[in-house]
Amino acid sequence: MGRVGVLLLNLGGPDKLEDVGPFLYNLFSDPEIIRLPFPWLQKPLAWFIASRRTGKSQENYKKIGGGSPLKRITEAQGEALREELKVMGEEANIYIGMRYWHPFTEEAIASIKRDDIEQLVILPLYPQFSISTSGSSFRLLDKIWQEDTTLQSLEYTIIPSWYKQPGYLQAMARLIAQELDQLPNPESAHVFFSAHGVPKSYVEEAGDPYQQEIEECTYLIMQTLNRSNSYTLAYQSRVGPVEWLQPYTEDAIAELANKGVKELVVVPISFVSEHIETLEEIDIEYREIAEEAGIHNFRRVPALNTDSGFIRALADLVVEAKQTPSLKLSQVYQMKKKVKIYPPERWEWGITTSAEVWNGRIAMLGFIALLMELITGHGLLHLIGILH
Repeated sequence: MGRVGVLLLNLGGPDKLEDVGPFLYNLFSDPEIIRLPFPWLQKPLAWFIASRRTGKSQENYKKIGGGSPLKRITEAQGEALREELKVMGEEANIYIGMRYWHPFTEEAIASIKRDDIEQLVILPLYPQFSISTSGSSFRLLDKIWQEDTTLQSLEYTIIPSWYKQPGYLQAMARLIAQELDQLPNPESAHVFFSAHGVPKSYVEEAGDPYQQEIEECTYLIMQTLNRSNSYTLAYQSRVGPVEWLQPYTEDAIAELANKGVKELVVVPISFVSEHIETLEEIDIEYREIAEEAGIHNFRRVPALNTDSGFIRALADLVVEAKQTPSLKLSQVYQMKKKVKIYPPERWEWGITTSAEVWNGRIAMLGFIALLMELITGHGLLHLIGILH
């Protein structure tokens, strides 16, 4: 089949404190992260949000060493995958394409072209599909493919999600069991799955399958674990005033404490690498919430990182993808049922679902404009004298 490549897709993260602002700008410039009806507003709003959040984010990154370990861990995962494939008799070049920081997806594609790769497997390091993670990277890749005719001869296939993969489930169950067994009463501990949240509208309006895949994945992991422990699924890392998937992690922890739970084993279900959401948000913020609520036995399951069982699962996914019919970028959203990729549906007059959605979005834009004017002291209302 010629030279084979595997493209690992991930979010990316700032390597050092000076990178935090530009990283946040790139993140919020993505219309799959913040969906707006007017594309021209995307970059100004991204600049505004990044400017407001940079200082706080830098403080959080200082707590974990001054930068994200995501690039280093992803590179180690790529090298481990290359070695595992070699053991299985498969020679492949591994490429890393980050969405919001170096090495960017565009840099990975340039390397793939330079190396004359003829067969490519595109593997997102997100077990579950979401518009805002795998979907965003697939949308970017589709744009790159449409603009670069030299890529048309490259045979490729996509693995959209892989949360049912047996080796992955077994690796997760094994890591959970290891943490449970460190407790004095393993059978009475509560297993707490914390997934990265998404706005509720992504699921209800855009058809994002993320919630369904997370719920099914959690169930399958507990089935694989095969223990009698109670478990909860909650969502973390929400941003902004809109409603996100619930229950929220901090609320669910407090509720479990009120019910008398004393031992908690937290599982970062949507993360396969350590990064800010595990090392700072879970390990520091949520631990503090739990301890203040009376949960003093708080253990966190480590991210998969380069776990040998997990790497073998990724290798199995690559080998299987090479042997099955190619799945193309244009087919991903058909396969994911009714997922609506940005830009959103057109506006309609009248009392319709689409009209109601747009009315809500326009109201939110008005709120954002008012908020920006109150903070900066400049804008239309100041100009006409309503605000002084």
